[in-house]
Amino acid sequence: MELSAAWHALSTGLVPAAALGLGPEGPESPAAGDELRAAAAVLARHGLLAALEEWLLEVLQRDLQARLAPEFWGRAGGEPPCPRRLLEAFGLLRRRLEPYLRGLGLLEEWARPAGRCCPGVPRERAGALLRAVLFSAPPADFRQAVRRFYGRSFRIYMRQHGGAEEEAGGGGGGCGCGEERCCCPLAMEQFQQLNAILGRAFSALPQWIDKVIGWLSRVFLQESTVGLPGPAASSTLKRWRCHVQMFFYRLYASMRIEELFSIIRDFPESKPAVEDLKYCLERTNQRQQLLTSLKSALELRLLHPGVNTSDIITLYISAIKALRELDSSMVILEVACEPIRKYLRTREDTVRQIVAGLTGDAEGSADLANELSKADPVTLENGQESEDDASEPEDWVPDPVDADPGKSSSKRRSSDIISLLVSIYGSKDLFINEYRTLLADRLLHQFNYSAEREIRNVELLKLRFGEAQMHYCEVMLKDMADSRRINANIRDEEQKLPEQERPPFSLVAIILSSEFWPPLKEEKLELPAQIKEAMEAYAKKYEKLKAMRTLNWKHHLGLVNLEVELADRTLSLSVSPVHAAVILHFQDKSTWTLEELSEALKVPAASLRRKMTLWLQQGVLREEPPGTFTVIEEELKDQTEKVVLIDSDEEGDSAMASQADQKEEELQLFWTYIQAMLTNLESLSLERIHSMLKIFVMTGPMVTEIDIQELQVFLQKKVRDQQLSYSGGVYRLPKSCN
Repeated sequence: MELSAAWHALSTGLVPAAALGLGPEGPESPAAGDELRAAAAVLARHGLLAALEEWLLEVLQRDLQARLAPEFWGRAGGEPPCPRRLLEAFGLLRRRLEPYLRGLGLLEEWARPAGRCCPGVPRERAGALLRAVLFSAPPADFRQAVRRFYGRSFRIYMRQHGGAEEEAGGGGGGCGCGEERCCCPLAMEQFQQLNAILGRAFSALPQWIDKVIGWLSRVFLQESTVGLPGPAASSTLKRWRCHVQMFFYRLYASMRIEELFSIIRDFPESKPAVEDLKYCLERTNQRQQLLTSLKSALELRLLHPGVNTSDIITLYISAIKALRELDSSMVILEVACEPIRKYLRTREDTVRQIVAGLTGDAEGSADLANELSKADPVTLENGQESEDDASEPEDWVPDPVDADPGKSSSKRRSSDIISLLVSIYGSKDLFINEYRTLLADRLLHQFNYSAEREIRNVELLKLRFGEAQMHYCEVMLKDMADSRRINANIRDEEQKLPEQERPPFSLVAIILSSEFWPPLKEEKLELPAQIKEAMEAYAKKYEKLKAMRTLNWKHHLGLVNLEVELADRTLSLSVSPVHAAVILHFQDKSTWTLEELSEALKVPAASLRRKMTLWLQQGVLREEPPGTFTVIEEELKDQTEKVVLIDSDEEGDSAMASQADQKEEELQLFWTYIQAMLTNLESLSLERIHSMLKIFVMTGPMVTEIDIQELQVFLQKKVRDQQLSYSGGVYRLPKSCN
């Protein structure tokens, strides 16, 4: 046989005629085996069998792209997904692929004696082509059809073998069609048919498993034919099974450890993954791997300036919940989350965010608010733990080897979310003082004496922090109730007066016990005469009710309800006392310069200009020329509207002194004591000054502690200002001060 005739015989015998455009679609009779074998021998002598294999795979690829893939998806697609169409599509695909698979099998057989082909390689390459061309991106409806097909078969199988209880209202055997129209036998028949098709067309995995089982039998049984294993072989197989189980436990645990950050973030939705990881960790020694991986993930993805403090706290709360589920001893939580605790201590707003979360003011704060509302909270009053609180002695479980021996096991296990957050700073005083500031700010911005929500929060916090720590907050709430009663009494007295003797406007005051409230913001403001007269009259009435007491007014704090009457309109506004004082001056004179107003109100010009923007925006005043303000009696309709930017500080301005102002005031208090100590003792070291301040000054909630580093910075500043001298490791007052 000549070479060209041999090639022609093989090319037409191994490939369907339709793929070469030589005939119509339809069943084909296979070519004679002897003729094809003789043709293959001719090609083998010329070294062309490898070229024939490449050509056959190339024809398969073109046929898949041009003919088989469109034909398959045309049968398998469609709405709704139908098991019958799915079965027909795979059956047709199997019939179309059979000539190619038969041809590749013959090529493998012919090439094997000459050592030119490894067993199964041509079929593996064909399978790769099939997956790449046909199944690389299957449509969503096809994936849904396959899922439904196998899901239905699985339900039927479980029902038939007693592996699942019948669902409520779902009669039949698992197909979901009811008992009268049950199609379980047909569904299982289709299931078997599809498995047979896929088993014949894609049988690489079952063949591989059979080979592995046979190889393992020869390894462990040491016999050429597999029979009943002896005791030694059975023991070896059991040990091998244990090794394989351990291998998969470690593999699965390693995979979950790499995903642990995302698992914690998604908790409690990810609780099943946590339970699986716990099951694996109990059987493997991978705790150290988990700690190292989680610490690295936290530092890389969470602990950097680009993440908000509230988000860090939210993830820390999720970590507490998830890691407590993972490790009941909470040692993993203690070790892995220590970087979070250290980093939160460096954030200035950590305490404020935690307190806002406890009171329900922060976004996404449901976890902390719910934790605060628990019926049986963990008290933080004495900060000590008792081993007597543990359960029965036989239930005692030792801590893991990586637990800190210096920390109590019972305290670690009983800690809840709030106690863990408070322990970040090691002191609850910071949280109490921050809550006092938050409570004061909220009470002073309500102006209606309503404090039901705050009373509830204080009562809940008393359960956590103790009544002594919350005493100042209780006094603040009592002040609100007393203010309501006092204002009601004064208003009743005013109603009894004749009409002409009543004050021109209603004045309502919130009366604070200054020793129990946080420091208030201090600003100078000179009010108009009629306002000051009303305040003096109110103070006299208060002194009649409360003998031996008087009022010290904070002119810049409060709320004023105004009606601004202009020529063509009337505006009703609620503004701050500064804004009200500004507009009241325009009753006497319609035009004021910024300097004149600043002198009349005793307010700095820069601050006053920011306050003026409200009236500019409302169209009550205009600034022409710059620095001169005039009342607009009639609104100018044809004038183009000017955009006036309001300083963000004007929105929601706090009545409390800032943390920096409070710190400066406390440091000045320390300075008074330091001067007195150095006057009496002449010279003191840094450590001695700090210890004496802790004894005599740092007491009570009105004064927070100062650490030794802050004290050193403060004293060095005094040295630079020549108010102290430093030599030989001790501080002295300059001689001019003695």
